[in-house]
Amino acid sequence: MIHVKHLHKSFRVHVRQAGWLEALRSLWRREYRVVEAVKDISFTIEKGEIVGFLGPNGAGKTTTMKMLAGLLHPTSGEITVGGFVPFEQKAEFKKMMSLVMGQKSQLIWDIPPMETFLVNKAIYEIDDRTFRETLDELVELLELEPLLTKPTRSLSLGQRMRCELAAALLHRPQVLFLDEPTIGLDVHTQEKVRRFIVDYNREHETTILLTSHYMGDVTALCDRVMIINYGKLIYDGELTVLTEKLAPYKRLEVRFAKVPDVRWEDFGEVVEIEDGNVALRVAREKVAEVSAHFLQHFHVHDINIQDPPMEEVITRAFQEGLHDS
Repeated sequence: MIHVKHLHKSFRVHVRQAGWLEALRSLWRREYRVVEAVKDISFTIEKGEIVGFLGPNGAGKTTTMKMLAGLLHPTSGEITVGGFVPFEQKAEFKKMMSLVMGQKSQLIWDIPPMETFLVNKAIYEIDDRTFRETLDELVELLELEPLLTKPTRSLSLGQRMRCELAAALLHRPQVLFLDEPTIGLDVHTQEKVRRFIVDYNREHETTILLTSHYMGDVTALCDRVMIINYGKLIYDGELTVLTEKLAPYKRLEVRFAKVPDVRWEDFGEVVEIEDGNVALRVAREKVAEVSAHFLQHFHVHDINIQDPPMEEVITRAFQEGLHDS
C-alpha cells in the first residue's frame, strides 16, 4: 500500500545574525544553508498494517508524513501510496487517504462539527446513503452524539480530536496518516482514541502510519515500529524486539511515609530517592516479584510501574546504532 525508496528532502533556509544591522544587510544580501530533513529512507507498508513512526522532535517524522500525504514534494526518491504518486495530487489519491495532525484542525471553528462533516461530504462527493451509514458508525464508535450541534470552539481538546477523526474518515480512506493524534489529551480520552483506531482498523483494514511520543499509543496500536533520527531511518522491525534490546527494564516508583533503610541496589538500579519516593529501574522479568516484596514487607502508600519514556528508547537506539537485521 505504501512504498518509499531512497527518499530525500532538503530545505533551503535563510540565515542571519541577530540585530538591526544584520536585518538591514539581509535586505540586499541573503545567506542560506541547506537543511537535510530526510536522508535516504526506504520502507514498505502492507495493506491493513498499523505502523508506528517514531523519533524525537526534529527527526523528520512530520516531513516524511507530509510527503506521503502529498503536501511536500521530495527532493529525490520515489513514493507511491495506493499506486499513486502523492505530490501529483490526483483527485483519486485524495479520496483514498487522509491526514490527521494533532496540532492542526480541519474543523471550522465557528460552526458545529456536523456542518464540517457536511462540507466534507460535498468535497469528497459522498452519496447520501454512504454518508449516513459512515457517520452513524463514527458517531457510535467515538461517542459524538452530544457534540454534533455544539460550536467547535466550545469543545474541549479531546472532544475536538474525536470529531477530527470522524471528519478524516467520512470518505472511508484506505490509508490514514496520524501525526500525534493523542497529543494534549487526558488519559481517559487517549484510551478512547486508541480503542477506536484499533476497532476501525480491524473493521476496514485501513493502512495506518502513526507518529507519537506516547509509549501508550505505540504499545496499544503497533506491532511494527520505524525509528527515524536526524532524517535517517535507524530501525524498522517488531516493537517487541526493540523493547527487549533497548528497554529490558521498567521504571518502578514507590511512595512511602518514610523511606525504609535498605539496600535499594539489591532490587534494581536506583534512579531517585527523595521526599518519601523511590524510583528504580527493574528488570522486566523481576518487576512483579519486586513489587510484591515491597507490598508485603513495607508500608507502601502508592506504587506505579511504567515503561521507559519513548524518547529514552529512541535516543538509545540512535546512540547504539541499532538497525533491523
